[in-house]
Amino acid sequence: MSVREAELWADLWRKPQAIMWERFGQELEVALYVRRLTEAELMDSRVNLSTLVRQMGDSLGLTTPGMRANRWRVDRPREEEEAPTGTSSAPIAGVYDARARLRAAAGGSG
Repeated sequence: MSVREAELWADLWRKPQAIMWERFGQELEVALYVRRLTEAELMDSRVNLSTLVRQMGDSLGLTTPGMRANRWRVDRPREEEEAPTGTSSAPIAGVYDARARLRAAAGGSG
């Protein structure tokens, strides 16, 4: 595993979608996505590899169309909902639980 792959792997597993990947045993799919994404980032990568990465991202719910297709919704953290207009509402890492933010669009359970 390259340094870039390790960084991507760690970043992806901090996303709210990781809850569903874990639930459905998609560790291998995430690993393949990481590997293909690092290959697609190279200057001499094949064009069709970028298409594959986009499709894989959709399948993993990493894109807006993918979230919609999976019927997933990421709720805003409570800090953002309560922030007055005109103030910074950027979440602070670790302040809120990613599990609470990911919800299935139908039924509200994640």
